[in-house]
Order: sequence, then structure tokens, then C-alpha cells
Amino acid sequence: MVSDQTPSGYDPVVDAARLIRSARHEAGLTLRELAARAGTSHSTLAAYEAGRVSPNSDTLDRVLRAAGFAADVQLCRRVDGPDGDRSARGRELIEVLELAAMFPARHEPTLDAPIFGRTSVGAR
Repeated sequence: MVSDQTPSGYDPVVDAARLIRSARHEAGLTLRELAARAGTSHSTLAAYEAGRVSPNSDTLDRVLRAAGFAADVQLCRRVDGPDGDRSARGRELIEVLELAAMFPARHEPTLDAPIFGRTSVGAR
């Protein structure tokens, strides 16, 4: 069952109920049609869509694929590291500032580039 409370440190980015419902509607399928394609019962699928039951990741993937979709999850390393090392965040800031310093802050008033379609005086 889905809990009404979100566990500490958990970001509920993936809403399985909404994903399944959206995929089914976009595919133009009924509950029974999608359930048959996904190899599950329509009552189980209805419970997923209502948020009464949460599918595991393999089941979510199977249901979404049956509707012609796939979930895309991206894993990103935390800047402060696993132990909350704030110095890692400071090092990243220094790297960003060093990179920014490599780019000119002001541009020349005129562009010094060749004009296309013109040939130089000596070249013919």
C-alpha cells in the first residue's frame, strides 16, 4: 500500500499512478486492454492508477512498455557527496568560476572576421 507520509530524504519524483494513467490515455487504451498487454489484471492496474498499490520498478516498466512508453530515470551524483562533505561543493564552485574566467566578459565593439563572398586583393 502507498503511505500517506513521504519517507525522510525521499523525493517522490516518480508518481507511478500518474505515469501509468498518462501512458494508458496517450495510447488510447482501456484498463482491460492495457492489462491484457501487460499480463496483469484490470483490477490490479486500476489499483496502480488510483495509487492504492505501488508497482515495483519491473512491473512499472512492463506496464509502460505495454502502452508503448518507457520511463527514463537519470542518476546524478550529489555535489556534497555521500557523507555531506561541504568542501566538495566548494571545489565545484571554484571549478565553475575558473571556467567562467576563461570566457571574455566583454566583447570587442566590432567583429574581426572575414566577410563571406569577398576575395582578398591578391587572391584571384
